[in-house]
Amino acid sequence: MDDARRTAAAPPAGPGTGPGTGPSVGLDIGGTKTLAVLLDAAGEVVAQARLATERGPQGVVAGAARAVRGVTRQAGLTPADLGGVGVGVPGLVDPGPGTVRHAVNVGVDGAPLHLSRLLGAELGGLPVGVENDLNVAALGAAHLALAEDGPGEGDAAGVDLAFLALGTGLAAGLVLDGRLRRGVGGAAGEIGHVPVDPAGPLCPCGQRGCLELYASGTAVAALWPARTGRPAPVELFEAAAAGAPGAAEARDRYASAVAAAVRMLVLAVDVPAVVLGGGVAQLGEPLLVAVRDALARESAGSGFLSSLHLPERVRLAPGRVPVGAVGAAVVGRRAARPAPAAGDPRPAVDHQPA
Repeated sequence: MDDARRTAAAPPAGPGTGPGTGPSVGLDIGGTKTLAVLLDAAGEVVAQARLATERGPQGVVAGAARAVRGVTRQAGLTPADLGGVGVGVPGLVDPGPGTVRHAVNVGVDGAPLHLSRLLGAELGGLPVGVENDLNVAALGAAHLALAEDGPGEGDAAGVDLAFLALGTGLAAGLVLDGRLRRGVGGAAGEIGHVPVDPAGPLCPCGQRGCLELYASGTAVAALWPARTGRPAPVELFEAAAAGAPGAAEARDRYASAVAAAVRMLVLAVDVPAVVLGGGVAQLGEPLLVAVRDALARESAGSGFLSSLHLPERVRLAPGRVPVGAVGAAVVGRRAARPAPAAGDPRPAVDHQPA
């Protein structure tokens, strides 16, 4: 298909046998691209696709429907075979009614977009769950981490994890005891706007010296402006590996800022794993090594920090599948399930692979 480049192919997943028991599709809608995955009934990724994002309220709904049809067609299915669909989208999301506001990166501003209702209607009445893009990335990381334990291992209700997004800005998605933690005002995980230098530069949020100014992808460009047109993080880490003057110092300064974000998350919520994601995390192993080294250096003089084993808690988001789209598919599975009865202890969003 010309609008959905295939990135994986797999045997068809079987049709669902009831709410929440069948396959689900997850969409991670970004400013330029939409990533789609299909999870089978066991929670395994069996198909994925990448499409260009359509902008504007009507474009977002139409493009999302096209992505769902495309990735299900890859697996030999139709939308009618799905148990549910989940969507991760930037902006202010109210998961209850499935509305989106101020998603300016995809051309949605002004009146709320009732994405859940409109996309569900476009897909013949399928249940559709909608969540913020950072939160679905956290859910996807938790789902994939649980799957790595193997069938029968682990308990979804006990998953604790922070997803640290290193992109244009800096923020974390939190999954605690198998549940998304949004906070009373939706600000949980906004550690990028914790000031670390009151005398530092002015942040767009109005404060000075926010962590985002030192640990985001944008911060790398300030440390090491791109010279060849490639992403600044790539140029910086390559220059440091090649021994370019000043590059290793700039790399280590950036790694220390990311390490500060990791330390902040562990000290705040004591998660066993902080997963590095976002654009900068595409550097892969060199970034992971640099951040772990920074954590080890900074823990060396503190028995307290050393006892927390911070370097061992950091890992990279899996590169084989789009984490955000996987998390969106988990949201879709939950949207398909009946609402818990009064007193039902099930989490609001779970991560069980089956």
